[in-house]
Amino acid sequence: MTLAAHSTPSGQNSGQNKTAVVTGASTGIGEATVKALVSTGWNVFAVARRADRLEALEAATGAVAFPADITDDDDVAALLGAVTEAGGADTLINIAGGARGADTIANADTEDWDWMYQVNVLGTMKITRAFLPMLRANGEGTVLNLTSTAGLSAYEGGAGYNAAKFAQHAMTNALRLEEVGNNVRVIEVAPGLVYTEEFALNRLGDKDAAAKVYAGVEKPLTAEDVADVVKYAVSLPHHVNLDQIVVRPVAQAANHKLVRKEG
Repeated sequence: MTLAAHSTPSGQNSGQNKTAVVTGASTGIGEATVKALVSTGWNVFAVARRADRLEALEAATGAVAFPADITDDDDVAALLGAVTEAGGADTLINIAGGARGADTIANADTEDWDWMYQVNVLGTMKITRAFLPMLRANGEGTVLNLTSTAGLSAYEGGAGYNAAKFAQHAMTNALRLEEVGNNVRVIEVAPGLVYTEEFALNRLGDKDAAAKVYAGVEKPLTAEDVADVVKYAVSLPHHVNLDQIVVRPVAQAANHKLVRKEG
């Protein structure tokens, strides 16, 4: 398995000789991040469970498609082996995650909570644990975790997702403290309201309910908006660490303050 070289568009930071592993790459912010990095010369391993979508992304961008479940130890080991064989990576971008359900704690669904913890927390831990030796050996390694403003401020009906993202946020802070002596840069990007094709639908399981999440919001963030922020953060000179980036649409002043226009 080899990584293709890509040209760098004029006026953008070069990612030449830079290689990233991007999880959650089959849709939404992960897919947009793969495209954004490849467009500026990065070599990218695109990781997700859905092989068909990854194959289409590989054909469109030249990224290396690697179907894998980041919660599965064998899949993570196989991914690490493939990246090692291809020459290694200096950047790990943990996008994979998600929300399920909007129940109160009194009505909490144990399976939904377990899924959110597995994907957002344990999945991030497992792949980060696996790649840390490689990132340390590189000398200028980077880990970027995509969390959420749900991990900074709780809200009604969000307890399960809040708990998972608060945990991922705390894990990111701990990792930064633990790895500073190894010159591993650790970045957190925490988006607010982002319109993607699947996030709200997967969470609520109903198209009408998902549409209501964005109803009346003139300009929610897009996956491409967040991907641009991720690309910027990991493309800065390695000594520059953007510890935490909170990015929201202007219409969302806080988790509980969202302007919706009627009609």
